[in-house]
Amino acid sequence: MNQNDDPSLSLRVPPHSIEAENAVLGALLLENFAWDRVGDILKPADFYRHAHSQIFTAIASLVNANKPADVVTVYEQLVSLGTADDCGGLEYLNGLAQFIPSASNIRRYAEIVRERSMSRKLLESSAEIMGLAYDQTQPIAERIDQATAQLIGLLEGAPRDDWQGADEGMVEFIEGVESRHRGDEDFLSTGLDALDEKLDGGIREGEVIVIAGRPSMGKTALALSIGEHVANKHRASVGVLSMEMPKAQLQNRRVAMRSNIPLHKIKRPERMSDFEWSKMSDTVEKLRITPMYISDQTALNINQVRTKARALKRRHGLRLLIVDYIGLMEGTDRKANRATQLGEVSRGIKALAKELRCTILLLAQLNREVEKRPNQRPLMADLRECGDIEQDADVILFVHRPIHAKPDLGDEWKYYAEGILGKQRDGSTGVIDLQYVGECVKFCNWEGERPTSLVRTKGGEL
Repeated sequence: MNQNDDPSLSLRVPPHSIEAENAVLGALLLENFAWDRVGDILKPADFYRHAHSQIFTAIASLVNANKPADVVTVYEQLVSLGTADDCGGLEYLNGLAQFIPSASNIRRYAEIVRERSMSRKLLESSAEIMGLAYDQTQPIAERIDQATAQLIGLLEGAPRDDWQGADEGMVEFIEGVESRHRGDEDFLSTGLDALDEKLDGGIREGEVIVIAGRPSMGKTALALSIGEHVANKHRASVGVLSMEMPKAQLQNRRVAMRSNIPLHKIKRPERMSDFEWSKMSDTVEKLRITPMYISDQTALNINQVRTKARALKRRHGLRLLIVDYIGLMEGTDRKANRATQLGEVSRGIKALAKELRCTILLLAQLNREVEKRPNQRPLMADLRECGDIEQDADVILFVHRPIHAKPDLGDEWKYYAEGILGKQRDGSTGVIDLQYVGECVKFCNWEGERPTSLVRTKGGEL
C-alpha cells in the first residue's frame, strides 16, 4: 500500500509537548527573572497551542518593558489585546501558575518546546520537498537547491544571507568616515590618555580586551578605573562580574578610587578626618547615580555569564562588561580538561561581545614563568592554561609594575606602572606609561618622563 494511502499517517498529531509549554509559562508567571534563561531560544510561534503563543507574547511584552508579569497583569495585557477569552481567561492563567514542576529546570522545558517546534517545521519542509520532487516543470537542479534551502533554514544558527557587496560596503565605509569626521565617535575613552592613543581613541563595541598580569599587579584596579570612567563620564552602563572579590570590597575600592581617600582609612573609618568624612559622603552620593552594576557570584560558566549579561542588557543597557577573572570560571563540561574548558569560555566571551555589542574586559592570570625572568616583564606565552585567549582577544594588555618585581628600585618608581600591549588586532603594540596609586587602588595618567634609574633598551627591556 502506498504511504499516502495509509490512514494511520493522516491521523498523526504533529510533535508537541503541552506539559513543557505549561511548565515554561507557569515558571514565567511565578518568576519573571526566568525570562533571561529562555528569552534567547523561544519565540511565540514555537508554541503548539495558539493560546500559549498569545500568553507568551503578553509575558514578553511586559517583561521587556520592565513591568511585572503575573497572572493578573498578563490577564490585563491579554484583555487590552482583545485575546483574553481566546486564552481561557483568568482561570486558565491561574491553572498555568499552578503547573510548574521546577522553575530551575525552565531552560530544559524551553528546549523541549523548541525541539518540538523544529520537528513540526521539519514536517512542513518535508511536505514542500515532496511537492518539489513531483514537480516536473522545474529543472532538477533548481528543485534540489530549493529543497536544500528549506532544510538549511531549519538549522539552529544556520548561515545567514548577510553577504555584503563591494558597492554597499564602500557606501557604508564612507558613511562611517563622515560620521567620525563630524565627531560621532564609535568608541569610548578609557580615561587613560596613553592607552586611548594606542587604541585609536578608546574601546569599541564587540571587542574583547584581556587585562593580564601576575597577582597584585593591579588587574582589577585597572579594569575598575576604566569602568568608573566609562560609567561616570560617558554615563554608559557597566557590569562587573567579580568572582574573586565580594561586592563590599569592590564598593570600598570604588569609593577610595573616586574620593582619593586611602583604602585603609575607608576600611577603618576611625582613621578618617572630618574633611575625609565629608568627602566620602559626597563621593557616595555621586556613586549612587553611576550606572555600574556588580555581581559577585562565583565559579560561573559561560552560559551563566551569557544569561546574566543579557539580563543586564535588557534591564539597564550594557556597554562595558568586566569579567574578573577567567581562571575562576568553569566549563559547561566539568569532565573536560582545564584547557578545553577555558577555550570554551574564551570563545563564548568573544561571541557574547559581538552579540550584545559591548566591550568586555576579561581579566586573566599569568603563569609563574614570568617570575623566572630577570626583569619579570610578561609575554604572550605567559597567559595561563589557555592559548585560546591569545587567539580570541582583540587586545591583550599586560600590567607590570617594576617596583613590585624589584622592591629595591628607587622612590621614583613607587607610582610607575607599565601597560604592555602585547596584541592589538587593528592597531599597534608597545608600552605605555601609567600611574598606579596603590593607596587608592586606581590607575591614572603618568605625568612627565618615566623614571630613569634604569635604562630601557631599544627592545623596551628594563
